[in-house]
Amino acid sequence: MASETSQSPILSCEHMSCKIAAKPAPLQVLHDINFSVSRRTTLGIVGESGAGKSMLIKSIMGIAPTPVRVEGRIVLDGIDLSTLKPKARSQMIGRKVGIVFQNPMTSLNPYATIGRQIEEAGRFHLGLSRAQAQERAIELLTVVGIADAGDCYGYFPHQFSGGMKQRIMIATALMCHPDLLIADEATTALDVTVQKEVLDLLQILQEERQMSMILVSHNLGVVAGRTDTILVLYGGHIVETGPTAEVFRNPRHPYTGALLSAMPRMDQPAHARLHTIPGQPPSLANQPKGCPFAPRCPSAQGPCHEIMPPMTKGGDHHFACHFPLNDTSALREVSHG
Repeated sequence: MASETSQSPILSCEHMSCKIAAKPAPLQVLHDINFSVSRRTTLGIVGESGAGKSMLIKSIMGIAPTPVRVEGRIVLDGIDLSTLKPKARSQMIGRKVGIVFQNPMTSLNPYATIGRQIEEAGRFHLGLSRAQAQERAIELLTVVGIADAGDCYGYFPHQFSGGMKQRIMIATALMCHPDLLIADEATTALDVTVQKEVLDLLQILQEERQMSMILVSHNLGVVAGRTDTILVLYGGHIVETGPTAEVFRNPRHPYTGALLSAMPRMDQPAHARLHTIPGQPPSLANQPKGCPFAPRCPSAQGPCHEIMPPMTKGGDHHFACHFPLNDTSALREVSHG
């Protein structure tokens, strides 16, 4: 029989919020975030720039900027991270979680060889010797598709293309045998062909190594077909979440529907205009009183501007909307209490 730990999510966030210290009042970046990542599955987190995606990941990793206060529970592999001292928390995250950031150009130290940079996590978190760390770094460079890994181990970042740099970042993220791999807009800076290669590599590694993965993107096309569940963020709120296939097939929140409508389709005429979402996302300093999407939503009515809608269940997924798309009577409010 599997242990309780093996059955529990690798990561869960419970009533998590993030506030930035400011005057006259703190600015809230994330509002009552609740989700979990099951073991050996992939969660996609999507939303426009400014939705709170990167702040969510930084909060989980414990690297949010100093003015940010994180509240709520973040549970990693059954351990509430808030109960750990900073050093113990850092060590646990370093061993359990690997992360690939958006821009390898700024993530890699231009003055250190890539081999030394890959080694660092293994020596710090796993206590590997220099020889052991070097052997594993070369092995990982080979795994992520870097030819002549033994020679490339001693190269500097500027000697690699953007796609190769991102593969190096993936190797670095794998150094400590993580249970959870986070790709935070990891392909945004790459051209389309290289983007697909990197996404395919991440998917293969996740399956081979039986990891869980969080794939963060502003592009729904990136998470389509590559994730088991999806979480849609808007204005720091989760507005819809559920199995990816169902959310794509039957979006209930107007924002999710608008994002899907904005995706190019193979069957549309070559000169057809792409659908756009009018208006701008809410600013931190001027957040709407009710639903954060109400000022841009064509379906918004009176309550939308005054009351934040509760999270509601429909089918196998959840959404926060007073007047959902394809509304039916088979809806029930869900309590996260």
